[in-house]
Amino acid sequence: MEGDPTLRLRVFDLNCWAIRYLSKRRQERIRLIGDMLRQEGFDLVLLQEVWSEQDYSDLKVKLGGCYPFSHYFRSGVIGSGLCVFSRFPILDTLLYQYSLNGYPYMLQHGDWFCGKSVGLVIIKISGIIFNVYVTHLHAEYCREKDAYLPHRLVQAWELAQFIRHTSKAADVVLLGGDLNMHPEDVGIRLLRGWTGLRDAFAEATHFEGCEDGCTLVPNNCFTVKTELLPFPLGIRIDYILYKAVSGFMVKCEELKTTTGTAPGMDIPFSDHEAVMATLHIRRQGGAAGANLGTAEPTLVDVVTEARMEVGVGLRAAQRQRYSTGRMAVLALLLLLLQAAAVLGALAGLAAGQPFPKLSFSLLAFLAIGVLLLATGLHLFHIIEVKMLQATEEQMRTALRALQERPSDG
Repeated sequence: MEGDPTLRLRVFDLNCWAIRYLSKRRQERIRLIGDMLRQEGFDLVLLQEVWSEQDYSDLKVKLGGCYPFSHYFRSGVIGSGLCVFSRFPILDTLLYQYSLNGYPYMLQHGDWFCGKSVGLVIIKISGIIFNVYVTHLHAEYCREKDAYLPHRLVQAWELAQFIRHTSKAADVVLLGGDLNMHPEDVGIRLLRGWTGLRDAFAEATHFEGCEDGCTLVPNNCFTVKTELLPFPLGIRIDYILYKAVSGFMVKCEELKTTTGTAPGMDIPFSDHEAVMATLHIRRQGGAAGANLGTAEPTLVDVVTEARMEVGVGLRAAQRQRYSTGRMAVLALLLLLLQAAAVLGALAGLAAGQPFPKLSFSLLAFLAIGVLLLATGLHLFHIIEVKMLQATEEQMRTALRALQERPSDG
């Protein structure tokens, strides 16, 4: 339509791998990322794993002239790691923290402490309302035996629901982030099917970068090569997804990924390759994109598959709840037995028998430690069971609605 807005939006997405004090050459890489963003002049920059607020502040100062608007999302023990830089004013922000995010006792992985979340910023460009989402889902540490799959599916479902219920007033929806899922995984199919989001890599008119759009590749010096042995080309787990909601059309004209080291340097920007998309947005006559895609027949199969996986996680969580509860009860019984033994020993003191203080003290400390640990884990698994049950019930309701929909027409 003549006179209606049409624009090109350049979007940059990167998992920065910038864990404070631990990541290799972190400060140097943050500086390189800042220099590249200043040179390229993207419209929107979506970053993950910026755990240090000092790193965010340094980037904000460095990019202030090019990206005058920014927001950092705070959650969890060490933060969500999510932040957005924009050339356009940010009208509003919102953060949703996922209800499940791994296990606190898996210290070597650490996802639980990060407060994995989805952040939303609302931006208005040339009269077009954009809902821009940035997120980072739980990592997959072992594909063959993925203990975190139920949690990641809960996150994918909550992400889809969050987008669906917060994007009704938007003209265009954008999602960028490290989803830690392969394109064919059930979580990605669930997210895209339930929201109607389109994959920039699959839709791009022109692509340039790593083969198959992979963002975690073996030739990156920061990646763990053994984890990628089954995937000689690498894997694609970082995405830019989009859709038009009402009366607009969005097309991905070009998609790029970084490849190899930063220009003139011996290191890459991160252990992930960045994803860069050029999107063409224009108004059209109909209410394009108004349908969220939930009427697709295959979505019934996808939701069913996801619900089955969540059910597997639920049964495992119930077993853990029972085991930790039993351990707490046994520890409490041990303390009661010790108390009875102490009373007997005190009675024996009157008869002149010695009291083994050291043995009783060590055993008491052990029992108290086990009781506290088991009780804490039991409470955690109670919450885990409730969240998995809630998600399974939501999926059951969604399936019922999907199955009844054809008869309504």
